[in-house]
Amino acid sequence: MTLADYAAEIARSGFPGIRPLDPMLRTDLLDGYLDRVADYDLDESGAGIRDRKALRRWLTAYAAATATATSFATVRNAAAEGSNEPPSPPTAAAYRRALEQLWLIEELPAWLPTRNRLRRLASAPKHHLTDPALALRCLGIDESGLLEGRTTNHALPRDGTLLGAMFESLVALSVRVYAQGNRTRVSHLRTHSGEHEVDLIVERSDGRVVALEVKLSATVKDHDVRHLAWLAERLGNELLDAAIITTGKEAYRRRDGIGVIPAALLTT
Repeated sequence: MTLADYAAEIARSGFPGIRPLDPMLRTDLLDGYLDRVADYDLDESGAGIRDRKALRRWLTAYAAATATATSFATVRNAAAEGSNEPPSPPTAAAYRRALEQLWLIEELPAWLPTRNRLRRLASAPKHHLTDPALALRCLGIDESGLLEGRTTNHALPRDGTLLGAMFESLVALSVRVYAQGNRTRVSHLRTHSGEHEVDLIVERSDGRVVALEVKLSATVKDHDVRHLAWLAERLGNELLDAAIITTGKEAYRRRDGIGVIPAALLTT
């Protein structure tokens, strides 16, 4: 799979009734799903949310923070538009609760190891919608908004870090599905200072973990594995394995023992 293939997969969504459809119809249905949640499902859930436009602004700001641990205060302030005031903290918290109950957002919790070999870990979750295609539609973007040069074999990300964030969200969704099938938990690791981060920690019931970093690039350099090497040094035998998930075309094991796996080859 090429970078363009991954971009198409992100936009296609994981909804089985939507995936095979024409791109325009697929976009309409994803937009309709978001409208349905805002206009009807929230009423049926008893959330008592009145200002649907403010909720959609908050959801758009949340989507823009996909795959980050941006503070909820920052998300709330970003939801202000023009002369509109940002929602109050209690209102924003109500949005978050309601959308979690409807399985529209599914945050990735911070990893807090049961054996305290690591200290000063941050506890903020990473932000994810249940499907990266929904995040794109919240932002009003489709596949064409992710890449430059789509007609060539050398497509490039178009909008800064957006494709990287959506690719990480796609990988996180996939790993969560596989982890659920293996009775394991998925979280992320970040130190308070932000000096070290690991995108995905898959933890067994005995506390041992697999650590995964997600990189949009097809190649992996020594600099890309520094956080995994740091974690391996601290966890020792508690770390079962470590790998970088990429957009490359080959899976292999580096000399330092860290795996390199194309996202398309992930499986249970």
